[in-house]
Amino acid sequence: MDYIIFDLEWNQGYSGSEYDEPRMPFEIIEIGAVKLDEKFNLIDQYSSIVRPRLYKKLQPHIRAILNYDEKVLRKGRPFDMVCREFLKWCNESKEYIFVTWGSMDLSYLQNNMEYYHMKPLDTPLKYYNLQQIYADIQGDELVAKLERAVTTLGIESDRPYHSAMNDAYYTGLVLKKMKPKDLEDRYSYDTYNNPKEKDDEIIAYHKNYMEHISQEYESKKEALDDNDLLTVKCYKCNRKTSKKVKWFANTQNSYICVCKCWHHGYISAKLRFKQSKDGKLFVIKTVMPENKKGVENIKERQNELRIRRQEKRHSSKQTAS
Repeated sequence: MDYIIFDLEWNQGYSGSEYDEPRMPFEIIEIGAVKLDEKFNLIDQYSSIVRPRLYKKLQPHIRAILNYDEKVLRKGRPFDMVCREFLKWCNESKEYIFVTWGSMDLSYLQNNMEYYHMKPLDTPLKYYNLQQIYADIQGDELVAKLERAVTTLGIESDRPYHSAMNDAYYTGLVLKKMKPKDLEDRYSYDTYNNPKEKDDEIIAYHKNYMEHISQEYESKKEALDDNDLLTVKCYKCNRKTSKKVKWFANTQNSYICVCKCWHHGYISAKLRFKQSKDGKLFVIKTVMPENKKGVENIKERQNELRIRRQEKRHSSKQTAS
């Protein structure tokens, strides 16, 4: 298994988001990648500048951090040509998995591919979000910047950042330095092309949690009427659980509950509602172990929200009268 660590630089409308092309708000202007073997040794690299079609003038903030300007971009090649070359380079490996620093690069890559009417990537698309893996292992609750990870791990930084090639190179060095023993269990699923039908749903059992990416729904009510979605089974043994705290709306776009498996203890489950490209909804459901303090915090949150709703109803009645 090879690891293809890639990074993108992109540009956007110069005059503000209201002037952007809605089908491609972020236009890729550079693709950089390194390829590591199963022992995390660097075995190949890829780099190319993309000549923009839509946003030919660099947005000021982007221009400030890049190491090149519009003159360099004009010498680039069209996106579809570069992307096909990049994917061909990827497929020289018999087996590979993408690695990115953060979750956005794969979405932007696929969005640009879709704009150019290119064949979509195979789904479900597994990848490693090294930024999240780094944060989990280091116990870093902040969204760590690549520079910070490089410095923390004592990696020599002799190349400028904010170049797709260099950032991919540094991300590869971070992966090589960390060498997570449980890396195979830390994969994520990209949801740019989310499941559409029931048969396409993704259910993945990890060591310490279960992830369920649902089909599409027309509304939140339709999702909450789906008994399969609301049923909580143990992330470890897949046995049925008993409800201790019923599903409740934690935020506008998430629900949470607490259950108990008589073999593996307390379990919390969360539903996160996401909007698909076509305006419908899908749900990412996670089920994971919970300790007693966590259960009490969830109960307190439920009670706090209940009191807020009661106060709001009372205030509305007083206003009406």
